[in-house]
This record gives sequence, structure tokens and C-alpha cells, in this order.
Amino acid sequence: MVASVSSVGRNGVHDFILIRATAIILTLYTLYLVGFFTFGPEITFASWQAFFGQLTTKIFTLLALVSILIHAWIGLWQVLTDYIKPALLRGGCQFAVVAILFIYLFSGFFIVWGV
Repeated sequence: MVASVSSVGRNGVHDFILIRATAIILTLYTLYLVGFFTFGPEITFASWQAFFGQLTTKIFTLLALVSILIHAWIGLWQVLTDYIKPALLRGGCQFAVVAILFIYLFSGFFIVWGV
């Protein structure tokens, strides 16, 4: 049994709700992008830049990015706690995952707001 909890939610119910909420946000973001590709103008650099230059697209993209990171962290935390039993190794793996997710978050933030 795992003695310490380093999950996003306080317990399994919160993690379950977070996974479902992030999945809904990611589905809506996917539909948003599909709508742009389907009903938007011809895809050129200018149209792509104009699309991501909109405040709503920037905010929705960052919300989707945070959702991906929460979704990934909960899933990887569950896998790591189920399959890696030595606490030191599991802690190191969790630290590496968190470091990578933070790098993704900051990279995404700078990419989206740099447009």
C-alpha cells in the first residue's frame, strides 16, 4: 500500500472528477479546432496566426494545455503507484514526470502568448 499521496485530487473521487472534467474540456477544444479546420478559411500561415492571435483561442488553448497536464499527471501517478513499488524509484519517476509537465506548461504558455 502506498503510504503517501501525491495525487492532484485529495482522493480517488476528486481524481475521477478531474479526469472527467479535463476529458470534457479536451473534447470541446478538439471540436473547436475541427470547426476551424472545417468551416474556417483556407489554412495558411496568416489564417493560422490570426486564429491563434484571438484572445478566446489563446485562453482555450491554455485551458486545454492545463487539462492535458492534469489528465497526464493523474494517469501517470496511478500507473507509477501501481507498478513501481520501491518508494525512492517511484519518487524519482514522479519528480521527473512533474518536471517534464512543468516544462511543457511553461513552453506552451510562452508559445501561445508569443503569437
